[in-house]
Amino acid sequence: QVQLVESGGGLVHAGGALRLSCAASGRRNSNYAMAWFRQAPGKEREFVAGISWSGSATVYADSAKGRFTISRDNANNTVSLRMNILKPEDTAVYYCAADRLPTRAIVSTTPNVYNIWGQGTQVTVSS
Repeated sequence: QVQLVESGGGLVHAGGALRLSCAASGRRNSNYAMAWFRQAPGKEREFVAGISWSGSATVYADSAKGRFTISRDNANNTVSLRMNILKPEDTAVYYCAADRLPTRAIVSTTPNVYNIWGQGTQVTVSS
C-alpha cells in the first residue's frame, strides 16, 4: 500500500520560512509527478506547486512563484516544498499528492489527476 506522509508544518510569523517534506512508502515514486496542494478553512483545495517525475519540470501557482520551491530526491523517495516570505494568506493544511499515471509528460494542476494523498500538515502564518 502506497502512503505519503507530510511533515514540517507549524506556526511561523509573516516573513518567515518553512520547509515541508513528503515521504513516500510502499513503492518507488520516482516515475510519478508529485504536487503540493493546500486547503484553507472554508475554501477549496488549491494547487501550490508540482514537479515532474524526472524533476526537470516544475509548475507553480501564481501565489507561490518567487517564494516557494519544490524539489524531489528520488533516491530517498521524498519531495520537499521550501516556502519563503510566508504570508498570513498562506495559512492552510498542505497536502502532498502523487500522480495516478507514471511518467506523465506534463505536471497537472488538477486535483483529480492525483490519486494518492497524504494526511496533510498544518501551516499557520501569523501577522
